[in-house]
Amino acid sequence: MKYLYYPGCSLEGTAREYDRSTRALLEALGVELTELADWTCCGASAAEAASRLLSLVLPARNLALAEAQGPGRDLLVPCSACYLNLKRVEEKVHAASELRQRINTVLAEDGLAYKGHTHTRHLLDILVRDIGSEAVAQRVVRPLKGLRVAPYYGCQCLRPYPVFDDPEAPRSMEPLIAAMGADVHPWTMGGTCCGASHMNTKMDVGLELVADLLSAAQGADAIVTVCPMCQMNLEAYQKKALQRAGSADSITVVYLPQILGVALGLDQDALGLGLNLALTKAFRQKLENAPAAV
Repeated sequence: MKYLYYPGCSLEGTAREYDRSTRALLEALGVELTELADWTCCGASAAEAASRLLSLVLPARNLALAEAQGPGRDLLVPCSACYLNLKRVEEKVHAASELRQRINTVLAEDGLAYKGHTHTRHLLDILVRDIGSEAVAQRVVRPLKGLRVAPYYGCQCLRPYPVFDDPEAPRSMEPLIAAMGADVHPWTMGGTCCGASHMNTKMDVGLELVADLLSAAQGADAIVTVCPMCQMNLEAYQKKALQRAGSADSITVVYLPQILGVALGLDQDALGLGLNLALTKAFRQKLENAPAAV
């Protein structure tokens, strides 16, 4: 399997562990990634406030690069915000040819044109539908038995484009969790918003949402995410949110490829586990005590 790879800005900064673990896991699973050359910011959440056209052109530029550099290859995107922005342009251009013309007028200044052929894929989508839990299970060398995991999807990889899962009752991570030998924490918060950028603009709202998630995850050994914004909110603001919830029980928050990588026997440094902000002592001990597969 071969894909073009769009890391996005977060994976070069606050979410470096997501980038490291994604690359390491996919290599171990026999997937070949080619990083998109000369990629640029997708606009994140700020571009649309400045200009709607800019918010479309920025993702379109990366999609045009993908068409030129890897015709016929899907574009793998780990960051849910980047995925949403790129997917939005893909969908809008298919629905409105005049919009593509406006976008291409701007892209022409950079010698590019977007034809609408690139297929944007989230990392979770590829793990679930292309690779599959059975292939993952076959490569597990350290089954994480006794580990209870709360799968947290967030909003942006599921809404408004329900490509590979049900946004109201997401389940796509569960076969992967079972494949690595762990148990799924029973909860209904997997697709609930973490507050996203409200943590910076309306902190009371963000803390309340994070507190609800952390409270619902009590009893789990870890919350597993696929979104840098969700990861940051649940990690960096965990202490404040737990105080608000009236609970002192910290909980580990890791990226899905990190914990899958541990089950596949990958080096923890290669997975970036030293970069996580919320890794409890109890979680580390369970990882250390996980026996090798017989």
